[in-house]
Amino acid sequence: MSIKEFDENEVIINPDLPSDALSSKQFNTILEIISEGEIEGFATPSKRGIATNNSAYKTAAKTDVFLNKTPILNVSNTLTDAEFLAKVQAPDDSDFNYKNVGFDFRVGTNSQSFIQGIKNTETEKSVTTDVTTSSPATHTIQSNSINACRVTLRFGTLQKFEDDGDITGVEVELRIKTIENNGTTTTAITDTVKGRSTNAYFRDYIVNFSSTTSYPVQVRVERITADSTDAKLINAFSFHTATEIIFQQNTYPNTALAALRLNAEQFPRIPRRFYRLRGIKVEIPNNATVNLQDGSITYNGTWNGQFAANKAWTTDPAWILYDLLRNDRYGCSIPADNINKFTFKTVSEYCGFQVDNGEGGTEPRFACNVNITQSQDAFNLINQLCSVMRVMPFYSGGSIAISQDAPAEPMFLFTAANVTEDGFLYAGSSLKTRNTVINVSFFNMITQDIDVETVEADADIQNKYGIVTKNINAFACTSRGQANRLGRWFLYNEQNSGETCSFTTTIDAGVSVRCGHIIEISDPVKAGVRRGGKIISANGTTIILDDFSNTDIPALAYSPTLSCMLPDNTLETRTVTNIYNSTITIASAFTTNPNPNAVYILESTGLETTKWRVISVKENDNSTYTITALSHDNAKYNFVENNETLPIRSINTLTEIKLPPTGLRANEQIVEINNRAVTKIILDWQNVQGASKYRVYYRYENGDFTQIDTTSSNLEILNTREGFYEFKVFSYNALNQPSTNPSTLEFTAVGQTEPPENVSNLTLEPIDDTQVRLRWTQTTSIDVKFGGQVYIRHSPRVDGTGTFSNSTDLIEAISGISTEATVPAKAGEYVLKFRDLSGNFSEGDASIVLTTPTLREELALPQQRENPSFGGTKTNLTVSSSLLQLTNPASNASGSYTFANALDLGAVFSLKIDSHILCQGANLSNLFDSIPNFDLHENVDGSAINNVNATLFVRTTNDNPASSPTYSSYNKVTSGTFKGRGFDFKLEVLTENVNENILISELGFNAFLLTRTEQSTSLISSGAGAKNVSFAAPFFTGTSSIGGVNFYPPSIGITAQNMGTGEFFEITNISGTGFTITFKNSGGSAISRNFSYTAVGYGRGG
Repeated sequence: MSIKEFDENEVIINPDLPSDALSSKQFNTILEIISEGEIEGFATPSKRGIATNNSAYKTAAKTDVFLNKTPILNVSNTLTDAEFLAKVQAPDDSDFNYKNVGFDFRVGTNSQSFIQGIKNTETEKSVTTDVTTSSPATHTIQSNSINACRVTLRFGTLQKFEDDGDITGVEVELRIKTIENNGTTTTAITDTVKGRSTNAYFRDYIVNFSSTTSYPVQVRVERITADSTDAKLINAFSFHTATEIIFQQNTYPNTALAALRLNAEQFPRIPRRFYRLRGIKVEIPNNATVNLQDGSITYNGTWNGQFAANKAWTTDPAWILYDLLRNDRYGCSIPADNINKFTFKTVSEYCGFQVDNGEGGTEPRFACNVNITQSQDAFNLINQLCSVMRVMPFYSGGSIAISQDAPAEPMFLFTAANVTEDGFLYAGSSLKTRNTVINVSFFNMITQDIDVETVEADADIQNKYGIVTKNINAFACTSRGQANRLGRWFLYNEQNSGETCSFTTTIDAGVSVRCGHIIEISDPVKAGVRRGGKIISANGTTIILDDFSNTDIPALAYSPTLSCMLPDNTLETRTVTNIYNSTITIASAFTTNPNPNAVYILESTGLETTKWRVISVKENDNSTYTITALSHDNAKYNFVENNETLPIRSINTLTEIKLPPTGLRANEQIVEINNRAVTKIILDWQNVQGASKYRVYYRYENGDFTQIDTTSSNLEILNTREGFYEFKVFSYNALNQPSTNPSTLEFTAVGQTEPPENVSNLTLEPIDDTQVRLRWTQTTSIDVKFGGQVYIRHSPRVDGTGTFSNSTDLIEAISGISTEATVPAKAGEYVLKFRDLSGNFSEGDASIVLTTPTLREELALPQQRENPSFGGTKTNLTVSSSLLQLTNPASNASGSYTFANALDLGAVFSLKIDSHILCQGANLSNLFDSIPNFDLHENVDGSAINNVNATLFVRTTNDNPASSPTYSSYNKVTSGTFKGRGFDFKLEVLTENVNENILISELGFNAFLLTRTEQSTSLISSGAGAKNVSFAAPFFTGTSSIGGVNFYPPSIGITAQNMGTGEFFEITNISGTGFTITFKNSGGSAISRNFSYTAVGYGRGG
């Protein structure tokens, strides 16, 4: 749709309304200057490669025209270029957010044509004054450049309500006059408005002025028809707006224009307008190519200094700045000969390099997208443009050049040898003012508003300096990624580039250094040592340095390098391969032998130079130059663009990287801590001179490393285990920087797997006829003393063949710190071993044989044996080759055997019982493939069998065991006295190693009844007849299964009183409970006598 000017007197016919109904339509025509020309044009068709002479260009441009932040035309960005072109050539009605919007433009060429339909320049001014017969409304026009005035009247409604209910139209007569400054009054328009309108109705009138009109001039609107006083007659109106019109038809050369015609139905108010443009075309080199997607520039080959024949649009800030400096119309009009254009080309290459945009894509490092809408001070504007690309303008050699803060190698060396005696002066900013949060404002092309990108220092920095916020404006920035990089740049400078260095140097250095150059400084005051000076002589790879006694020449272990200024004022660096006093040998010769007195610097991994970017060079009156430089680190560029961590530079001896410690070794000990055996590894090394601390990393069996810091040259690691350990030890300097490499050690720890020593000096001492005391020397193994045990076993063998594996536990294992134990006296062999905290037994046995365990008088009951048939009840046990054993230790490590028959004493007696177990430990197999989980076994060379045991238990009852007795719980039997009538025995077998079994060849017990003597406590009168005497407690006399009934009767001794000659006594009916005695005279007749008795038998019943 072209821009069209409508006739104000045209009658608008609305077919939807009655014939007498009035309707109005308003349009606003806007002509805007959008830029100096010539510009590239609108962004979308330019990016899509649509030429301006293509009929589809204007339609495509509507996607870049925003009214109230909404584009006129909406086309998907995901379409290909061909699809997009087809779409804008025939858009659908639904593609338009606003319909019937007139649009045209000019890109600002010198010979551009005028926009069709734009004849006048109009300025609309609001009046909004009611017009009555008594109160006309007036608008005053001040400027004599105004050629006409459009008067717009507003009628709220026009209608009359008749008595019969009809609504009819009305008539209103009005007059428009002009009253000139000289008093001339002219009636310009008289009109009668006829018709009916239920809504607001607008009527426009044009009042033209002549060349003789005397300004200022008033435009007055008068009402002729009487004012309505009838509520049914509505015909009021107001002077709504006055539009001042200048008649003209201008092409506006060298000015980019946009024209819009807007329907007031869509836009009751003039909308906010935004135009997405590609701006002014500038000069670019003839070997440059502009990327249409982002405006960056790439170069092909070497530039000869000539520019392309035609200017081009670009976002490259270097050539935009160049254009601003050169342009005669809107720039600084600086001649080309006074600008070093080659520095702009160097900067341009760095600006156009593609970097990560933070959203998965790339963008040019620096892009300039700015709309400069008003005159500005040239100095300020140039500095703002320079800030976009981090450049510094300076005047050198009669021309303006720019130097960019970009990666560069040092160009010159400075030491105490080539500066004045004042040395190097340093200055820095306050730590309290260093910002840790940067808010970067930029123009967001999507939201069409100012957006903010926030960049924060890490938590450590914020904890150090606090939360200090700085708000900055990213000039000419429309990219969030570029805003982020700017924020990170400011953040870096706040934390790391606040220091400046100033010094005065000689003329030869002063004339060689330029603003923006990177220089290296070796300051003996700051570094703490002298590492720079002058060369005495140089011949190939042999260099002799000055002042050897005061120069700190680093050891070869620190990988030293030698940097030197050559005769052509270039700087070269070589690796040092040998050092002998002041003579240095380098890996390869310099390009040219340095002159005597050439400046050199020695650098190493432990002590580096400081690097600076020159910001000013000032010539002094005495042929010296004062140089001021800002601290510099090449790593900052990767920090800003790639978020890489800044390396720490060692710039003084405090920060010198130390060598790793030497002589690293480890040994293992078991110690007692809080009555507990603890294994530890002691790590020690040679002390490193100047190290502030050491950091030890260790790990066990390839697990995660554990870190420990220490200031001493040794370290103890507690609670270590058997296995493989790796150690790494770093030396640290005063700035907490580690040595380049660690000292390393691999160590295999035994832990607590080493078996304890054998029991030694074992002795036996009888206590009485039931107990003996065993004594031995206390163990020296810490892990036996604390947490370990002494195992005491017994074998019934008396021939000295008893071993730990063919004996069974006599008592519960006792504390490992013990040196003696009281145990039952049993014939056979006592066998002892130590067992440590980890379960390791002594490798050898200690044993002693007791052949005569007791001198007691007792009745030994017939021996009870279950072998060889083992006919009792077996659980997880089996009999093989007359040997009782575990059926399958791998699946059941324990089993039990209940004796076939209980022992019945016929009555309740106390019975001493000694267990009898003859056994032998056995390996299940001698074949490796038969051993389950073979890889878990530490010993496969026939180690002792220590992990099997058999224990005898007994339970008792006072009832007849042959009936339904009630038994006690089982009690362990080694050697002890139990009371009861019936005795039921059970054996429990256990192995702690699935590859070990126990083979029991004999199983049973030995039972004893002790000899007992009972005496009467007073004289007993027999009476003249048989006297029955009952014992205080019954004696055991045998049973049908033990010796026979009354097989062991007690012996009775009588002491009679007052016995006469020939008198005697007879004892009959001797049993376990008593006897009968009869005293007789010589004639055989019963008599009464007093007597006492003594009974000697076995056991004590009851």
